Amino acid sequence: MEAWGSRRRQLPVLLLWVNGLMTLGFAGARQQTVLCNESLMLEKLPACGKSFEEMMKKVDSKKWCNLTEFIMYYDNFTQCTEREANNASCFWPNPLAEGFITGIHKQFFSNCSSEKVHWEDPPDEILITLILIPVMLTCAMITLVVWCSKRSDILV
Repeated sequence: MEAWGSRRRQLPVLLLWVNGLMTLGFAGARQQTVLCNESLMLEKLPACGKSFEEMMKKVDSKKWCNLTEFIMYYDNFTQCTEREANNASCFWPNPLAEGFITGIHKQFFSNCSSEKVHWEDPPDEILITLILIPVMLTCAMITLVVWCSKRSDILV
């Protein structure tokens, strides 16, 4: 019985010890933090841009706004930038990589704006009809309700 009580007191200590091991990842204090080598990444990213530029030369510049024409090239460019960021021990996307990608977008897609639909009012005849029909129906319904409420013989 005495051994059981001793074990119950040791249980919180054991749990703290296991928690500490799990927090350290069973590696102790030897964990190293790898810092992002931004200069290496910025040195390597232009190669991705050059490759993308070479591939985009195959596409007619009038079709640059049609993503289906160059989606594979853009996918290769994205994978290249991600690979180079990871090789430099940087996460992806990061502000520097995003800045580079934005520069590529400005170079190739600056004239691609979404075509916005220009809404116009319908002709006056149609507009007046669309306004008057609900107004007349509302007046007719009000008149019907008032007329029915005054005739008590219909309700009985």
